Amino acid sequence: MAIDEIVMLENSSILQDEIIAHRLGLLPLKTDLDSYNLPEECPCKSEFGCNLCRVTLALEVEAKEGSRTIYSSDLKSESQTVTPVSEKVLIVKLAKEQRIRLEAYARLGKGRNHAKWQPVSMCTYKYFPKIMISNKCNVCGKCVEMCPRKVLVKSGDKIEVRDLMACTLCQDCAEACPTPRAIEVSGEEDAFILNIESTGALLPERIVTEA
Repeated sequence: MAIDEIVMLENSSILQDEIIAHRLGLLPLKTDLDSYNLPEECPCKSEFGCNLCRVTLALEVEAKEGSRTIYSSDLKSESQTVTPVSEKVLIVKLAKEQRIRLEAYARLGKGRNHAKWQPVSMCTYKYFPKIMISNKCNVCGKCVEMCPRKVLVKSGDKIEVRDLMACTLCQDCAEACPTPRAIEVSGEEDAFILNIESTGALLPERIVTEA
């Protein structure tokens, strides 16, 4: 869910209508996927939308006595489930006697169409690491010293994997070994590590299942 259109009723701030609309569009909103339809799939078939495919948020703020900062908390949503993820996102600053009054309309969308509908701020994946230490290892400890992520540890008369998940498959430890190599680092062919950082619009588990 993201703000897709606004109706600017009054704006005497220093920012143009288009810039304020752009900032509002990128504001992360908590999303209730089960209660709303995509606009193109809604039975209303209206370009204006209905209560099944659109949420109205209102903003009416005036700096009466001095300057005032407008935050996302000043947006008033008609829905209790579709609200800004954070109340501390700065929208605009008003000087004395400046005023903003607008209506914003939020709709469901997909990240492939616009960044404002992306539910993640970061998404990466890598192969699940596989580290094989052979009996050719002379336990010199060079591989432990070379590893930037401290994946390996020297324990007595052997080298052990301390934190497999921290491995980035950089091969530094394997290259530190004398010939023939005593360490082989590779990735599992059918296993991956997926890291997702949600904007707060959806839970990471829901993001994965929806994707």
